[in-house]
Amino acid sequence: MKKQYKFGIGIGIIVLSMGFLAWLGYGESKTYYHTIAELETLKGSAAAHRMRIGGTVQPGSIHRVTGRTDFVLLGEGKSLSVSYTGSDPLPDSFVDNSQALIEGNLGRDGRFVAEHVQAKCASKYEAAPGEVARPEKTKS
Repeated sequence: MKKQYKFGIGIGIIVLSMGFLAWLGYGESKTYYHTIAELETLKGSAAAHRMRIGGTVQPGSIHRVTGRTDFVLLGEGKSLSVSYTGSDPLPDSFVDNSQALIEGNLGRDGRFVAEHVQAKCASKYEAAPGEVARPEKTKS
């Protein structure tokens, strides 16, 4: 009976530990999506959460400094100053007027500190003005 009791306690500790670690991981991985205009309305702990924001990169605003890249994101008539401090290189499609999705935290000074930047270039997939989009050829 003592072996079963010790075994049960050991299993209980393992299950509780795994549950606690899963709960911690879930809490840290939550990311809230907000628009640039919504940032002004965030108060208290809502402003401290990890968040994801999308917008257009303002032309001429990309400045590379050692260890970070600063730029301005535009959306809904508002602008947001961003500092990218992540370790991954920025995508090749991250240029002026490109659509970007940033992930990170809002700093106390109002500047957004991004840890991840995704960029897309919609013009890459659209027909040029005055041209007709041609379907891709498929191999038979």
